[in-house]
Amino acid sequence: MSESPPSPLGADLNGTLAFLRAAESLKYMTRTSWTSNGQQETVAAHTWRLCLMALVVAPHFPGIDVGKLLRICLVHDLGEAIGGDISAALQASLPNKAEQERADLVQLVQPLPDAVRADLVALWDEYESAASPEAKLAKGLDKLETILQHNQGLMPADFDFLFNIEYGAAYTRDHPVLAALRGVLDVETHERAREQLATPRSVSGEAS
Repeated sequence: MSESPPSPLGADLNGTLAFLRAAESLKYMTRTSWTSNGQQETVAAHTWRLCLMALVVAPHFPGIDVGKLLRICLVHDLGEAIGGDISAALQASLPNKAEQERADLVQLVQPLPDAVRADLVALWDEYESAASPEAKLAKGLDKLETILQHNQGLMPADFDFLFNIEYGAAYTRDHPVLAALRGVLDVETHERAREQLATPRSVSGEAS
C-alpha cells in the first residue's frame, strides 16, 4: 500500500484546523440585531454581508485594493469568536473594548503559522486605527451594514432606532457613495421609528 502524500500545509495543518475550529463560534455568536424572519443575527452572518457589500460597492472607489478590503472585512470581528459581540450602544461605556477584542484575536490566531498570525493581527490593527483607505472604507461599510440590518430586521419592540442616526456618522460622511447610502438608510431609520411609535403596546411593553 502506498503512503499518503505529505500535506501541503506540512506541520501547520493541525494549527490551521485548530484555528478554524475555534472560529466556528462566530457561526452562533449573536449580535444585538435580528433578521427579517426574526432570527437573531450572528457575527458570521454580519461579516458575510459586509464582505458582499464591499464587493459590490468597490467599483465606486477607484484605487481601492479590493482583495485587501475583503481581508480587512473578514478579520474585523474575528476576536468576537472568544469575547462575543458588544452592542454599539454600550461601547462608549467600555473604554477598553478594542484592547480586549485585540487580546481575544491574538489568542484565537495563536495556533496559526507565524506569518499568517502576524498578517491577521496587522489587518485588524489597520482596521481599528483606520490606517488606510481600505480600512476607512471597511469601517464605513461596517456601520452601514449594521444599520441596514436594523432597518430590515424584526427588531424588539423597545429597540432604539434613532440611535442609528448618529451611529458611525464620522465614517460615512466623507465619500459621496457612502453618504448617499447613509441618506437612504437614515430615511428608513426614521420610518422604522415612526412605525414603532404608532404600534400599540400592551401594559407589559410588548407589541399588541
